[in-house]
Amino acid sequence: MEKATRKPHVLVVPYPAQGHINPALEFAKCLASKGVRVTFITTKGVIKSAKSSLCGLLTIDNVSDGSEDVKDPESIECYFKRFKAVFSKNLARFIDEQRNDAQVIVYDSTMPWVLDIAHERGLLGASFFTQSCAVSAVFYHVKQESLRFPYQDSVVSLPSLPALRTKDLPSFLEFMDSKLTVPTVLADQFSNLEKVDWVFLNTFDKLENEVVDWLASRYPIKTIGPTFSLLQTDKKLSNSKKHTISLLEPACTEWLDSRETGSVVYVSFGSIASLVKKQMEEVAWGLMTSNCYFLWVVRPLEVDKLPENFTSLASEKGLIVDWCKQPEVLAHHAIACFVTHCGWNSTLEALSCGVPLIAMPQWVDQTTNSKFIEDVWGVGVRVKHGEDGIVGREEIAMCIKEVTQEDRGIQLKRNACMWKDLVNEAVEKGGTSANNIEDFVSKLIFGQ
Repeated sequence: MEKATRKPHVLVVPYPAQGHINPALEFAKCLASKGVRVTFITTKGVIKSAKSSLCGLLTIDNVSDGSEDVKDPESIECYFKRFKAVFSKNLARFIDEQRNDAQVIVYDSTMPWVLDIAHERGLLGASFFTQSCAVSAVFYHVKQESLRFPYQDSVVSLPSLPALRTKDLPSFLEFMDSKLTVPTVLADQFSNLEKVDWVFLNTFDKLENEVVDWLASRYPIKTIGPTFSLLQTDKKLSNSKKHTISLLEPACTEWLDSRETGSVVYVSFGSIASLVKKQMEEVAWGLMTSNCYFLWVVRPLEVDKLPENFTSLASEKGLIVDWCKQPEVLAHHAIACFVTHCGWNSTLEALSCGVPLIAMPQWVDQTTNSKFIEDVWGVGVRVKHGEDGIVGREEIAMCIKEVTQEDRGIQLKRNACMWKDLVNEAVEKGGTSANNIEDFVSKLIFGQ
């Protein structure tokens, strides 16, 4: 009875980047809503930069990763070496000094060394993958050396995945160094996964059923996503959208309320990707050429890449903001489609809201996600690049027209709404993701 009535305690440790923090935080909030005591541990830099309002739902703590002491630009290799050395040491010290009763550390899969910290202290370890299962499987094959980077073949055939062309595989051109640091870090997600106690994936069974089953035959895989949707049906936590960590300033979206249903093209390339000036100009004129209303998120450091006086020229048709609450925007009745870099969080949020996509991937997993968006899930179109690598304004305008006005767009919208229903099915009571989380919590309370 004592074991059954104790309140379990879980440490959640995300990688300190917006796209990794958000899904981990949503999962942490879901656990907290089920009576689990959760300590969310991030870096001093994130806490300093974040705009957060957690309303007592979780405990937030931080440890240093050494970034506050870095004065000069670091190479990719030096960054990861410093991050691992400093953060792992300080995380271990934090756990030792707290002398808490934590049972499990849920850690980002890109930090496999956290598992050693957990097991050395008698804690269980749960690796949390924030990318799609398909992309994770690709990195598994890179780790096993059955797929080599740089890629050798023009078309790759991997178990449980569709045929992937080079342009469909994860791209690392923006992060290349002589040590292949980023591909190695991502392949190393599987370096000790056979020792892990749980593997959580921010996806749901029906979205990636074949590759989920394939990977689950090798590791203790549990799908728990989309984590963004986990609390949406919990009336007791109807204000859960207030519990956020944002590294960027939210902007008002009231402009949408004055637009008709399905009349606005939403455009965002995420929190990190930086388009070259020529590409920004082509996007700008492509939006104007489409003659649709548009809401475009342009980060402050990117504004000078816009055509001269574009904000005023576009004022009758478009609104340019430095950030917005994307899930709320995508759920707005005015949104017709989403021009996106195809980051996994953005992809899941669009699927959760039944919004068709125009895929304009930039790097890493986004190229693979765009393949699935167009050819597997049937919820979007993928832009075509010119010989100079730039997507032209005519191509952008044509894709917008195809998705918003032509017959194919009707089918894309129908498919998107089907996936929206399947998202709800997965996260609602009795759904696969909901059941996997209930099973996890039950094992924490009653023991293994």
